Amino acid sequence: MEPSQPTPPVPPPAGGPQPIGGPQPGGWAAPGPYTSPGMPYAAGPYSGPPGAPGAVPYGQPPRRTTNGLAIGSLVTGIVCCLPPLGLVLGLVALPQIRKRGQDGKGLAITGIALSAVSSLLLVVGLATGGISSAWHSFEKGVDEAARSKSPYSLRTGQCFTDRSKGEKYATDVKVVDCARPHQGEVTGEFKVTGYDEWPGDDPLDQLAQERCESVNEAYAMDTWKIPREVWTYYYLPSSQSWRLGDRTVTCALATEKKPFSGSLRSDSTSLTVDQEYFLLNVNPIERTSYEEPEDDADEDFEANRKWAGELLVAIDAARAGMKAHDWPGTSEAALAALGKDLDTASERWGELAAAEDPDAYWDAYDAAWDALPEDLGAAARNALGLTDTLPEGEGTQASA
Repeated sequence: MEPSQPTPPVPPPAGGPQPIGGPQPGGWAAPGPYTSPGMPYAAGPYSGPPGAPGAVPYGQPPRRTTNGLAIGSLVTGIVCCLPPLGLVLGLVALPQIRKRGQDGKGLAITGIALSAVSSLLLVVGLATGGISSAWHSFEKGVDEAARSKSPYSLRTGQCFTDRSKGEKYATDVKVVDCARPHQGEVTGEFKVTGYDEWPGDDPLDQLAQERCESVNEAYAMDTWKIPREVWTYYYLPSSQSWRLGDRTVTCALATEKKPFSGSLRSDSTSLTVDQEYFLLNVNPIERTSYEEPEDDADEDFEANRKWAGELLVAIDAARAGMKAHDWPGTSEAALAALGKDLDTASERWGELAAAEDPDAYWDAYDAAWDALPEDLGAAARNALGLTDTLPEGEGTQASA
C-alpha cells in the first residue's frame, strides 16, 4: 500500500475573498495579510471595502480639515475690518477645533490677537477723534483721485484746472466746482473725420480752431459774461491716442492768466426765449466787428470793403429781427431805442461798404463806427436780464 499523499487545499471561489486566519484544509498554513495577484486588499480595521463610503486606502491615515471660522478670524484680523467680528469668530472656532479634531488652532489664536489689537485701536480712535480725522482724509483723497482726469475724459459743462505745466499735450486736469476759481470750462466736443491716418498737428489745429469757435458761440451766447482774458481753447488727439482710436477734439473756454469763477454757460438750456432771440440777432454784429482785416484800406482796399459789407448785412439782419419780435413790456422801450440806433448804423455802414477807393473809405470810416452802439444795447440787455456790463480788461474775444 502506497503512502498517502497530502490533500491539496481547495482553491477559493473565483473572484471571492481569500480566507484569512486559522488552518487551511490539508494542513496548509494560513496566508499573510495580503492577497493573491489580481485580488483586492484584505479587509482590516482601518479600511472598508473598496468604493464604500469613508473607505481609506491601505496604510493612509484619516484626513484632517481646517476649521473655517479660524480662517475667517485670521483674515478679519489681518485686514482690520470689523475687528470685533474677528474676535468672535476666533473664540467660537477654538472649542469647535477641540471637539471635531480639526486643524486651525494657530490661525484662530492669531486672529483673536490681531482682532483684539484692532478693537483696542478702534476704541482709542473713537475716543480721541482720530478715526474721524482719518476718514475725512480718506474722503478727500478719494475726491482728489476722482477729480484728477485726462483731458480726454472731460465732459461738456465741467470746469477744470489744467495742471500739465506747459506740456505740449495736456495729461493732467482737475475737475472743480464751477463756483470755485478755475482755468477753463468745457463747451463741447466733436469727432475728427476724413482721415485714415494721423494727419499731424497743423491740420487738426486748424480744424479745431474753426469748429471750436462755433461750439463756444453756441455754448456761451451771452458773450459779456466771458472775461477778457478767456479765449477759445481745445484739446487735440495725440499721435499715440490716435492709434488707440481717439478722434475727439474737446473745446473749452480757458485762460492761462488769472482763474475765474462762475459758469460761462448761456445757451438754450439756460436762457429764456427772449434772451436767446436777442443774442442770436446781436451776436453776429459783435463777431463780425472783430474780423476786421489786419491790413488797412490803403494796403488791401477790397478786403476792407468786403468786411464792411459783411458787417452791414449783420446790422440789417438784427434790425429786422428786433422789429419782428414781440418783446415783453418791460423791455419794449429799450429794444425800440436799440432798433433806432441800428437804423442809423445801417446808413453809415452802407456808405462805408460802397466806398469807391481808399480815400472815400477813410472819409466814411469814423462815422460808421460812431453810429454803431459801442455797448450793442446795454439797456436792452439789462431789461432782458442779461449781462449788461462789458467785461473788464484789455483785449477782445479771439481764438487761442
